[in-house]
Amino acid sequence: MELIRKDREAVATALAKRMDPAEVGHALDEIQRLDQERRALITEIDAERQRRKAEARAYAAAKRAGTAPEVSASEAERKQLAELESQLDEVQARLGDRMSELPNLPSEDVVAGGKEANRVVKTFGQPPVIEKVRDHVELSRSLGLVDYDRGVKLGGSGFWIYTGIGARLEWALINWFIDRHVAAGYEFLLPPHLLLDTAGFAAGQFPKFYDDVYHLDRESAPRGQFLLPTSETAILGAYQDEILETGKLPLKAFAYTPCYRRESAGSHSDERGTVRGHQFNKVEIFQFTLPEQADAALEEMLAHAESLVEGLGLHYQRSLLAAGDSSASMKKTLDIEVWMPSTGKYKEVSSVSWAGDYQARRAAIRYREPGGKQTRFVHTLNGSALATSRLFPAILEQFQQPDGSVLVPEVLRDRVGTDRLTPGR
Repeated sequence: MELIRKDREAVATALAKRMDPAEVGHALDEIQRLDQERRALITEIDAERQRRKAEARAYAAAKRAGTAPEVSASEAERKQLAELESQLDEVQARLGDRMSELPNLPSEDVVAGGKEANRVVKTFGQPPVIEKVRDHVELSRSLGLVDYDRGVKLGGSGFWIYTGIGARLEWALINWFIDRHVAAGYEFLLPPHLLLDTAGFAAGQFPKFYDDVYHLDRESAPRGQFLLPTSETAILGAYQDEILETGKLPLKAFAYTPCYRRESAGSHSDERGTVRGHQFNKVEIFQFTLPEQADAALEEMLAHAESLVEGLGLHYQRSLLAAGDSSASMKKTLDIEVWMPSTGKYKEVSSVSWAGDYQARRAAIRYREPGGKQTRFVHTLNGSALATSRLFPAILEQFQQPDGSVLVPEVLRDRVGTDRLTPGR
């Protein structure tokens, strides 16, 4: 709010990278009107309270002198103050709602626009040369790795079952990620899958994306609960309303969870199989940092996530997302995208993002300088490391062989128990 008051033009220019300028203007007009109304009410209430204090002192003095009237304040006056305080509560609630709907201000190096403005900034390796490409769905069926039909029978459209060696491959990926994150100094967390609505608000997913997740009904969960769409929400929410020790920053944590999302699943030809579904596995890395540590943390997290894809031997690219294609709560996002030979397209397997202090403000996560009394908001960063539901297809497609088998990435062979997936195994 202070920034909007001081430099509305800068805020409007930044928001216009990801919102329609007219929409930005309307939103800021309403916010400033509500802010002015709030400040005017506070001034009026303070003046009324000061007047009452003065009257009370005068009344007390008159009473001691035996000249005081029987009643010091009328019922109408008491009601007037109560009405002003009620108006203030209403205005502050409306202002809070309007402020919470604003997205984060994009970083200066993030350009305006949507997907069309995303920019590839790095490429690793070359697309494999495959004479006759088979897609991951066909390979999964022929190798007995995924049972799509029984998955639909159990959960409906957008669900599947990893089976046999396919389940071992999925679990091998998760365990390899866990080992790598622990070695990199991240603390391993296994959080609840059901979170309170306050965690969704803190992460910036609510209110805008409230309908994108699965909610419990209010009778079962009076405080509001939902199935987490990503463990980023849980890691951030675990530290709500805390003052972190400055000497322990950056604080690095990661979590493994299934992720639950209501978004449309498998509706496009390039999102068949496990590429998009209502439940998928993901390991998420997260950092809480001092503001001056954030740039280095972003580079470190990017390098770490990319080392996993490179360790698997997969061809991928890194893209800097435009403001309109980034999550509303993030200042800057870089996607790591693997090559899918069957579609000739890249698919995101990790988004490494810097939120600045946007999430920390909503979650009231702060730090205090050593010896100081004032607190400041931390910066938060998160990254998928990694989403297995897309790595799994990429491994099958990039490492497929002419005889219908698939080579297992070398780093996973001991965990899977074989170097090659073959039909009928």
